Amino acid sequence: MDRASIHDCSLVREQEEKWKQKGLTIFWLPTYSPELNIIEILGRFIKYSWLEFDAYSSWESLVEAVENILRNVGKKYVINFA
Repeated sequence: MDRASIHDCSLVREQEEKWKQKGLTIFWLPTYSPELNIIEILGRFIKYSWLEFDAYSSWESLVEAVENILRNVGKKYVINFA
């Protein structure tokens, strides 16, 4: 889990022991680690690799292009880490 304030609040901390008893271990990410956060990786690919420059011509075209990418992640748009 990242260190976002909602994840690191007392309500979550209070549940950790209960979760541990059920076999769930929380792995805390370093304070800032975008390379370990899947949404950060996806966002970087969308912005720098998959989104065409002309998608920025209007709000509507940007929304349409991003929605198209998200619908096709894993098919047309694939992240390879090798």
